Amino acid sequence: MYVSKCGSDGKWDEGELQPFGALQLSPSAGILNYGQGIFEGMKAYRTEDDRILLFRPEENALRMISGADRLCMPTVPVNMFIQAVKQTVLSNERWIPPSGKGSLYIRPLLIGSGAVLGLAPAPEYTFVIFVAPVGNYFKEGLAPIHLKVENTYHRAAPGGTGGVKTVGNYASVLKTQLSAKKSGFSDVLYLDAVESKYLEEVSSCNIFLVKGKKIATPHLKGTILPGITRKSIIELAQTLGYEVEERAVCVDELRDADEVFCTGTAVVISPVGSIMLHEDRLEYANEGLGKVSKELYSALTSIQMGQSADIMKWTVEI
Repeated sequence: MYVSKCGSDGKWDEGELQPFGALQLSPSAGILNYGQGIFEGMKAYRTEDDRILLFRPEENALRMISGADRLCMPTVPVNMFIQAVKQTVLSNERWIPPSGKGSLYIRPLLIGSGAVLGLAPAPEYTFVIFVAPVGNYFKEGLAPIHLKVENTYHRAAPGGTGGVKTVGNYASVLKTQLSAKKSGFSDVLYLDAVESKYLEEVSSCNIFLVKGKKIATPHLKGTILPGITRKSIIELAQTLGYEVEERAVCVDELRDADEVFCTGTAVVISPVGSIMLHEDRLEYANEGLGKVSKELYSALTSIQMGQSADIMKWTVEI
């Protein structure tokens, strides 16, 4: 794993690769007491001709900079971030699965590691990158998920931290997610915290609705995560002739959608087979495995895995 530290002077040390292991923290570390931490999620892929590709690492670096600024943490420069990711991946090259068998999940983590008892930014920060080999999320490539619209709890509120990848965003969704899974659902779909009328996102995924040649997704207004897969799907769909709208999406639009799908690093695209809205179960054709979901999934994964020409110039070979 890669480890670098930053003191009160705001300067990062050179960083180094260390054997994977525990981090030593004071009980009064900023991350433990005040949740001063953010993370990223990304993947490295092995191609059929044994090359190693990263997918849009600069976007992860820029998103971490935005999150660090929001939580009063020192930012990790883009070049430092990308070089650290490359070092970590190359040092774990043996763990990258063969082409088509999975990928190497990469977790960059920035935490307030310094001791601070009063409510204030930590005096020291640690930037860590560790990895883990993962198989394909769905063995069959695509599999439908089943969602429940949450009507009691909210994931984020205007002016909060819903738009950055802070650690606290995820603890708050566990209660509703576990409850939904006990009832047979895959996950929870959250609504806005002001009117409980507009779609926001699933616990850790962005959501899209398809109607004909139009694709709609909730616009970025500070309460949903600016997913990199989300951004890539929008750009890719536009090149394939779809009209993509980033706007306020009313929950009732779920009733008329041809397809619904979610996007995220782990799954790329998750087709939605059904959604429970109040007392109504909305079901989508072919259990959610629609034409648009399949087309976009195939187009994006083929770029990520080096199986087709990278016309978007998204991949970085290391």
